[in-house]
Amino acid sequence: MPGVEAVGAVLRELGAPLVVESIQLDEVTSHEVRVRVHASGVCRSDLTVAHADHGFPLPLMLGHEIAGTVEAIGSAVRGIAVGDHVVACPVNHCGRCARCRNGQPFLCHDHHATARTSEQASRVSVAGESVTQFIGIGGFADRVVLHENLVVPIPHEVPFDVACLLGCGVSTGLGAVLNTAGVTHGDTVVVVGCGGVGLNAVQGARIAGARRIIAIDLNDEALRLATELGATDVINSSYGDPVAEVKRVTNGLGVTHAFEIIGRPETLEIALASLGKGGSAYLVGVQKPDAILGIPFRHFFDQKSVHGVAMGSTIPQIHIPEYAELYLQGRLRLDELVANRITLAEVNEGLDRLRTGGVARSVILFE
Repeated sequence: MPGVEAVGAVLRELGAPLVVESIQLDEVTSHEVRVRVHASGVCRSDLTVAHADHGFPLPLMLGHEIAGTVEAIGSAVRGIAVGDHVVACPVNHCGRCARCRNGQPFLCHDHHATARTSEQASRVSVAGESVTQFIGIGGFADRVVLHENLVVPIPHEVPFDVACLLGCGVSTGLGAVLNTAGVTHGDTVVVVGCGGVGLNAVQGARIAGARRIIAIDLNDEALRLATELGATDVINSSYGDPVAEVKRVTNGLGVTHAFEIIGRPETLEIALASLGKGGSAYLVGVQKPDAILGIPFRHFFDQKSVHGVAMGSTIPQIHIPEYAELYLQGRLRLDELVANRITLAEVNEGLDRLRTGGVARSVILFE
């Protein structure tokens, strides 16, 4: 089969280390793009999927926060050219359904439209065996082939090692605040969980002009970063009742918006209990597929509401260039979100760092 040789980190067994090996990429079809990857962020979602069955067939190429240079485009690709600097954003959308035409690609009715059909060859293979690309990207590799709808050009001035964060961690956290919740001047915000996504939710609240931004975490380093990025108050929940502290700093009123980033029922309860009357909680964190959330009915007597969040309600081709511009203006801070830069051979160490409490991202850099 003609194609391109590359190197990638492949998951062959849930809970096992990723294996770095030679991979083969098929040639691009009419609506596809091949990207030479320069940087790939190691996201907590990669860790989650590596250890629990979320329905992705093995072998699996993890990674979905990538930035790189376009090497080849299909005959029908428009708006993307060879040599463009791009990031990938895993909002898989067809671009044709009612939701997409209404400006809601994150709610696409046919998000499988970006995948190849069963009659087509796999985009990625190892020794003839098909490899699944996580969320249509599979970015733990030095080259990827993906659908044009997942690719967004960005200014050349944005460095690759921070640009890669725009596609997921930034879009999810910033977007949950700015797009899904529509936080505005004078609102009060709680962010429960200050990892990569939560820190961007803090930044989103700052950019939106929230009057009070309260960050909750168990990690003092995460809270230090949250303060640096815009939190007005920080609460280490290992030292006491975080809800009582939220009520104290808001004079008993609670907040207008609470963002749950961790993806656990107990942290959802913190978010709900931190709300004031008529407040809204947003579920940003990835839950286990079979998780059941039990919400005490008392919250609804105060007309509180709970909202799911899909990728920060991001419209990739609109929002990602806006976020890149905010970075270049110095209003969105990304350099602080990169803890260390590693090689592909160190990808398992990057995942372990997340497992043991790392806050900011590890970013894989390719030569």
